[in-house]
Amino acid sequence: MPAAPRVSPAAVFTPEEWVPFQRRSPFAGLLLVAHCWGVIGLAMAAAVMWPVLIPLAVMIIGTRQLGLAILMHEAAHGALSQSLKLNDAVGHWLCAVPVGASLTAYRPYHLAHHRFAQQSEDPDKGLSDPFPVSPASLRRKVIRDLTGQTFFKQRILLPLAILRRARVEGANHAYDAAVVSRSIIAFLAVNAALATGLALVGAGWAFWVLWLLPMATWFPFVTRIRNIAEHACVEGSADDAFRAARTTRASWWERAFIAPYWVNFHAEHHLFMHVPCWKLPRLHRLISSKPEGVRMVVAPGYLSVLRLATRG
Repeated sequence: MPAAPRVSPAAVFTPEEWVPFQRRSPFAGLLLVAHCWGVIGLAMAAAVMWPVLIPLAVMIIGTRQLGLAILMHEAAHGALSQSLKLNDAVGHWLCAVPVGASLTAYRPYHLAHHRFAQQSEDPDKGLSDPFPVSPASLRRKVIRDLTGQTFFKQRILLPLAILRRARVEGANHAYDAAVVSRSIIAFLAVNAALATGLALVGAGWAFWVLWLLPMATWFPFVTRIRNIAEHACVEGSADDAFRAARTTRASWWERAFIAPYWVNFHAEHHLFMHVPCWKLPRLHRLISSKPEGVRMVVAPGYLSVLRLATRG
């Protein structure tokens, strides 16, 4: 099977330039997990005290639920902690399981994506292949996300279909079956604990409105936007390592509501996948200063990516 093109750091950087990207912090990844849960907690508390903020809180929390998935992704690369046991425990129980995923299932799936990025064996290729689509097609997808239909398909229909060895139309079975459906019991247990905790502090309704509702609406929506931005409509992605993915410049509001924890620097991540996410902005600047940097695909923002993805 053909593997994706690779680039050695030595082919782009001097040894001195590459040294900072080889160092691993013992605490930075764990602080990001704490930050993510802290933002979720503060958004919940603000919405409980001032219900007028509920719509804003739903978007913030849904984006941080994506943030938990992104930090699970960091754990899949061993970037949350220098201790593999701590990395995997935090990545699984504090990042993956609360949003219905499994680090154990996700890691081999995701590493296969890196090994075969944009090749026929890439398990994520089905996410980018349909694009570009018509504006009407994208609108239908967004409506399904924001009305909870995508969530219902992933969390209810797909697990039932797998039990019956059936298929669900439109589902990404490679990802959903491997990562989502294998974590149902743990997902229900952790979410039951979260619901109980909120009930004990007199805010039982917040579980449904400020946790489950964002997960059923905004989280699938921003996950779709992220998936489109990363790999859709990138010419030459199967042949050039510098074009295996797209980097999208993110404004402050895009980082707050669409792309947390530097997930927008996806071209850099595919080039050098073991660089932790918090070092990707610095890596982007360094690559951009090199002659090879002009080969990267960099979009000015997420709206420009969506225009490109709907040019059909």
